[in-house]
Amino acid sequence: MIVWLCEEGGPGARAALGELPPGLVVEPFPDDPRVAPDRDRVEFVVPAWEARDRLHLDALAALCVVQVRSAGVDWIADHVPPGVILCSARGARDAAMAEWVVWALLAGVKQAGTAAAAQARRRWEPMVMGDLRGARILLLGHGSIGRAVEGHLAPFGVELVRVARRARDGVHAVDELDGLLGNADAVVNLLPATPATRGLLDARRLWLMRCGALLVNGGRGATVDTDALVGALRAGRVRAVLDVVEPEPLPAEHTLWSAPNVTVTPHVAGDTAGAERAAWALVGEQLRRYAAGEPLRNVAGDY
Repeated sequence: MIVWLCEEGGPGARAALGELPPGLVVEPFPDDPRVAPDRDRVEFVVPAWEARDRLHLDALAALCVVQVRSAGVDWIADHVPPGVILCSARGARDAAMAEWVVWALLAGVKQAGTAAAAQARRRWEPMVMGDLRGARILLLGHGSIGRAVEGHLAPFGVELVRVARRARDGVHAVDELDGLLGNADAVVNLLPATPATRGLLDARRLWLMRCGALLVNGGRGATVDTDALVGALRAGRVRAVLDVVEPEPLPAEHTLWSAPNVTVTPHVAGDTAGAERAAWALVGEQLRRYAAGEPLRNVAGDY
């Protein structure tokens, strides 16, 4: 069996694959799969996000599994041929994402952006710090990352309001969102990009948020109307810490860069060394499962 792996992560991360099944031939993902000599014998691929526009997976006649190392599959789903199993790395980056969310919340309530701006101007200026303890945090998206965030926030004594696609015990349905936004000190958006979530946080919902509330986006940029967010930031309605935006990468001339009360990180919240090792370890487990004929984990749609 031939497996194509992307070159991301480096030797240390790749070592996390563990022992692979005998007879498995690992090759680097080629620049152009259409002309690769082994393309008709490749059954399992691990592609890279950066190469999403030149994957040409339909050229691989024997392809059975596409395993990504990201929690989301929106970037590749349209490139996967019918009948091929697509698996995410759900769970591998949960801890890293949860740590980033805690950092973003603390950065927001402790005025990290204001302090950085004052330092850049060499100005000793008073500022008002807020409290995370006792804050009401709306978790928009309560999958594995949302549950990890909840665990990481437990020591801070926050009040959590959980929102997911469907209601269940202790979790509100997204249909109830309008009535919940105005009571939250911070909204943590962890939603994936789907037709139902695109632009979910539009101008109307951003203005339903409590004045001065913090929006933390670690899900997908497309779930927020960027122009509406810029308007809400300029009006002083909301503050924001964003790891994901729309579009990505954010052009240098984009107005979001110069909007007030916003901090942007370049879609790196889940890209820690530990998360990389966990993602590669999952790839190794999936390869062993596939070789043994066992069910694969994290099959897209199997949530």
